Amino acid sequence: MNPTIVIPSYWAGDPAELKSPGAYDHSSDLAATRPELDRCLASLEQVRDLPRIIVLLVCPQRLTDRIAERVQGVIDGHPSLEVTLVTNREASVVMERVSQIAPNVRGETVSLRGYGAIRNMGLACAAILGHDAVVFLDDDEVVLAPDFMEKALYGLGHETRQRLPILAKSGYFYNKAGSPLADTSKKNGITCRWWTKRIEFNRWMERALSGTRISRSNYVCGGCFAVHARAFKRVAFDPYITRGEDLDYLFNMRLSGMDVWFDNAWVVKHLPPHQVEESPRFMQNVYRWYYERAKLASASRRPEITSVTAASLMPYPGPWISSGLDERVRKTALVRMMFTREHRGYWHIYRHGIAEARDYAAKHEDDYLRFVSFWPSIMGGLSGDERLAALLER
Repeated sequence: MNPTIVIPSYWAGDPAELKSPGAYDHSSDLAATRPELDRCLASLEQVRDLPRIIVLLVCPQRLTDRIAERVQGVIDGHPSLEVTLVTNREASVVMERVSQIAPNVRGETVSLRGYGAIRNMGLACAAILGHDAVVFLDDDEVVLAPDFMEKALYGLGHETRQRLPILAKSGYFYNKAGSPLADTSKKNGITCRWWTKRIEFNRWMERALSGTRISRSNYVCGGCFAVHARAFKRVAFDPYITRGEDLDYLFNMRLSGMDVWFDNAWVVKHLPPHQVEESPRFMQNVYRWYYERAKLASASRRPEITSVTAASLMPYPGPWISSGLDERVRKTALVRMMFTREHRGYWHIYRHGIAEARDYAAKHEDDYLRFVSFWPSIMGGLSGDERLAALLER
């Protein structure tokens, strides 16, 4: 097997961008003395049989040169690692080639903008460079042991005892407290009462951790995720989803008749910067779940596609794609309008957010299914492209 590690690295140009509504969840500050990527790369120096690392630099287009110079300096601080840096310059050439292969695809499906499209850029670069397995790692995580790659590739490309192929698998992460479980304390009170996955997630996770090493997964940790070429050349990430592209990939695998597996021996530590749940991000999640529900419902009406239902995803994340979503959104928006400082933002969501999210979902519910029908051709056209490979390796 010829694997690669893909690390999306998100950067903001100034402190104001870190707090903007369109900011990514874990953008690094350009002025940070030790950014998250530096810490992540340092943790990889201990790993045995470490393959090429592809760093996807996500940053404002206008600041590409400035931030690329900073990131290259971080990479140069780890000379024992083989790192390929992909910036907006290289990505634009890859995007142009994708548009030539599939000119009728709608929107930016492989790019360095948007969670799903960024992941697809990682898959595209891996195919161009001839890799047959991709291990995704987030830059705000650290690797805990030298056997990281051994555990990442364990079982990948093989079959279970029931002769089911293991073509994608997820590990999990320890939080700052050293726990794999979500915090169930009531510190956020009523503002999170109807907008938390903690109890159902923990119920699923406890069962998965106590079972056999490899089990069928209802969960994907995007920063500890491995996918074989037999899967990633058939199944793309969804570029039309506003966030949650990692869990959505599990749905996409099932729509294609495949499974994602859970490896309870493969773990990293997650050390994210401080995040605040604000109304714009809440709205992104509202869009996400309405779109997800509509996409899966549309797919279920197609006899050639495997149906994915809320019942098949219990105890988590089934409730989030069920009819109970409407009540979750309304109640959460209402209590946050009353008990947070963002009265106007949450009031708008309460009054108009559901209708706006439904309109978006109705408009785009078939876009992914159409796009993924072109994906094998895109992957085939990119695989082994010597011109693009020379560009990336330069």
